[in-house]
Amino acid sequence: MKWPIIALLIPVAAAVQLFAQPSLPDRKSFEDNKGKAENGDAVAQFNLGVSYANGQGVAQDAQEAVKWYRKAAEQDLAAAQANLGKCYYDGKGVAKEYSEAIKWWRKAAEHNDAKAQFNLGTCFAKGRGVPTNNLDAVKWFRRAAEQNLADAQSSLGVCYAFGLGVARDAGEAVKWYRKACEQGNADAQLNLGGCYALGTGVAKDEVEAVKWYRKAAEQGLAEAQFCLGNCYRTASGLARDEEQAVRWYRKAAEQGFADAQHNLGLCYDNGDCVAKNYAEAVKWYRKAAEQGLADAQNNLGRCYFLGDGVPKDSVEGYKWLLLAVAQNLESAKKVKPLVEGEMSREQIARGQKLAREFQRRKE
Repeated sequence: MKWPIIALLIPVAAAVQLFAQPSLPDRKSFEDNKGKAENGDAVAQFNLGVSYANGQGVAQDAQEAVKWYRKAAEQDLAAAQANLGKCYYDGKGVAKEYSEAIKWWRKAAEHNDAKAQFNLGTCFAKGRGVPTNNLDAVKWFRRAAEQNLADAQSSLGVCYAFGLGVARDAGEAVKWYRKACEQGNADAQLNLGGCYALGTGVAKDEVEAVKWYRKAAEQGLAEAQFCLGNCYRTASGLARDEEQAVRWYRKAAEQGFADAQHNLGLCYDNGDCVAKNYAEAVKWYRKAAEQGLADAQNNLGRCYFLGDGVPKDSVEGYKWLLLAVAQNLESAKKVKPLVEGEMSREQIARGQKLAREFQRRKE
């Protein structure tokens, strides 16, 4: 079961985290730790691993980092177990192996390490190294959330929002989002904004929605930038401001967020918020279409059929139309027979071939 997204606004649980690391800035610190580590001091072994991992006082060497993390981890040092798990998860200094990552995170989690607990929850939520199990995901998210780890609080909120491993409870979702928001967690700020926008678990309040979208957007979260752009464009919770709408769409689009790329394309296509520019519209439609966004594929196909912003090319246009039809986009399904009536059999066959080739590449 895939980890869902609330109304296209909520990201999956954040990426797994690395244990907080001490500062070891110079060669002397490295040498001091090396001597102690070689005599079996677990903390020094951990610190030595950090030095090799980050290139602090010594040349960066992921394999050496793993070596020293392992020595400390085998002495049951939770910090080292957490970092060794991260090495296995990322495949840094050792072959990527989720089951080994889970093994070491579980050891650290049983020592009540909050970040290891969160990482375990993420693995159960995503089915990384273990079968997807929302009950276990909630168990570990909750243990970390109760230690005030913001990412875990945000993820626990998602579980309550969708009833994943717990009974659906919008009020509980808002409660956990808010706890994470108070620590500046951008994902939770986006999610809380979505709750206010929809009136889910809290009274609908577009002004509050904008407040939380803005906090997340200013931290660089693309989904929040997109939502804030929508608010400016539709005058939801603030005065309509076309220039600001385009500004926030562009920030999200430049991070590769397909919905923002499509909306930016629409702005250029319609001359809405910016001067009409078909070439720019095509540019942004293409970026979103290549990520599989059906609306963008449909609009890019139309540009090719009409020659707006690109040389007219019915075959290429038909390819993009077919890709949108394959995703059951109603507007594309309606126009398909009309387009086919103006194409030769040979053109239709070529367009079908191009669409199949695109799908294979995507797969």
